[in-house]
Amino acid sequence: MNLADHAELAGLLFAVGAGFAAILTAGHAVLHKRHSRAAFGWIALCLLIPAVGPVIYYLFGINRVRRLANRLRPDGEHEAAPGGPGAVAPPGLEALARLGAAVTETPLVGGNRVTVLHSGEDTFPAMLAAIEQASVRVYLATYIFDTDATGKMFAAALGHAVERGVDVRVLLDGAGELYTFPRARWLLRRHGVSVARFLPARFFPPAFSVNLRNHRKILVVDDHVAFAGGINISDRYLAARTANPGRVVDLHFALQGPIIGRIAAIFLHDWSFATGAVLPPAPEGGRVAGGALCRTVVDGPDEDLDRLVALLIGGIGLAQRRIAIMTPYFLPPREVLGALQAAALRGIDVAILLPEKNNLPYVHRATRHALWEYLKRGVRVYYQPAPFVHSKLLLIDDDYAQIGSANLDERSLRLNFELVVEIYDRTLVSELDRHFAAARARSREVTLQEVDGRKLGRRLLDGIAWLFSPYL
Repeated sequence: MNLADHAELAGLLFAVGAGFAAILTAGHAVLHKRHSRAAFGWIALCLLIPAVGPVIYYLFGINRVRRLANRLRPDGEHEAAPGGPGAVAPPGLEALARLGAAVTETPLVGGNRVTVLHSGEDTFPAMLAAIEQASVRVYLATYIFDTDATGKMFAAALGHAVERGVDVRVLLDGAGELYTFPRARWLLRRHGVSVARFLPARFFPPAFSVNLRNHRKILVVDDHVAFAGGINISDRYLAARTANPGRVVDLHFALQGPIIGRIAAIFLHDWSFATGAVLPPAPEGGRVAGGALCRTVVDGPDEDLDRLVALLIGGIGLAQRRIAIMTPYFLPPREVLGALQAAALRGIDVAILLPEKNNLPYVHRATRHALWEYLKRGVRVYYQPAPFVHSKLLLIDDDYAQIGSANLDERSLRLNFELVVEIYDRTLVSELDRHFAAARARSREVTLQEVDGRKLGRRLLDGIAWLFSPYL
């Protein structure tokens, strides 16, 4: 057999192997993908490009999260924290509370106080002060931890806590940490801080995914206070620094009371997931601090998939007067679109505040392409002026709010691990309503005529971006 024959045989074997791999991966997609668009996309890639598609599917398309999570969770135990039967919802909100309990399998916790923090100017001093006062534990999880001036202040404060004998653990997302160089984990380890990474990239066995990210922002300090919301550790969130064109406006929240134990439990579950270490149960949480009823909602591409979607649809359907949404990225699934349209058609004031200029232009384009469906049915949409507003907020009527890390897009609702907190508290909702109303007053309302009047080239670019909306 000469060289040409060997080459021909090798080519034949490669083609057969690639075809067999394409069929296997296509079958895996049919069996394991929950949404037809995702399954069809992967099947088309694997069958049309059999030499490359199966490799890409192996690296990016297989959800290994659920298998690992189940292995770390003995006897199918869920990550819910201590808590008992839960608090009783206020009169008139029983249906909404039952919905949350059914979707999350987690009771409401009473006796909490929630404080609104505006951008880094409020948030960072409050977090740093809490860390400096810690005596038992500090748990910090963040998507981005920049090694700028803010990041260095946090690293120093965490290091001082370690020196005092405090149990300090920092969980960084394996993709989010790549935004920063030098890496935050190097800085933190120089200060003696215990650091873990959530699904980091690795060469062997090869693994990297732009999906399945831990997008939660959590800080738990002793039984004293927990922080949650949308703010990462970065100078960018110092919104008052007008000289920085990339500055970001955002909301964060300090929570005191028994809900602290629930948030600590979520962190410890994520830490076990990232490290493989099974840790003792979370502490019970803080003492009674106020009158807010709270419930943690964990959502992710494991067994928690679609919790937020179900909660959003149900909450929107139960609204009696108004629905107020503030989000930086707005590409929700069609089920949520339908719920918002139905609410507007039955006379509910549905208002959505989006940034006029997004930090992700392709997301802005994709959103703009889809706005006509909302505007045509009476949903009111507003563009907030610069700087970029990263706040995530949902208000329903006068007593209910959702806060946390989740955006209203496919990435947050399907692909990321998120933390949302339901809050039943008229005083807090009133404060957030004033914040929303002030932002709405300085925003520009988007009209159907404006959306329909875009030039052809812009409409085509917006439509192309929208085609990729499940992956943005």
